[in-house]
Amino acid sequence: MAEENLKFLKAYEMASKTQQQFPPDVMLHFYALYKRATEKNGFYIPPSSHGDLKSAFKMNALIQVKELSKKEAEEKYIELVEKHIGEISQ
Repeated sequence: MAEENLKFLKAYEMASKTQQQFPPDVMLHFYALYKRATEKNGFYIPPSSHGDLKSAFKMNALIQVKELSKKEAEEKYIELVEKHIGEISQ
């Protein structure tokens, strides 16, 4: 497994286990970057209910990262974890 991929997995683990509370925009950024980095079949579309505001915000966040490659999304996810949670140990 590539070193970058291991760092991404460690970043995901840190983000999943943190007890910190983040503003909704930061949470959506984590969500969108993770989905973009891990989607196997192209662009991820969240399941939605008609008129569901939460789904609309998720879709908007995903649209904002759709031009990133999976590698770029991994790198940006790692940067986001390091910015808000802390340095990722090797």
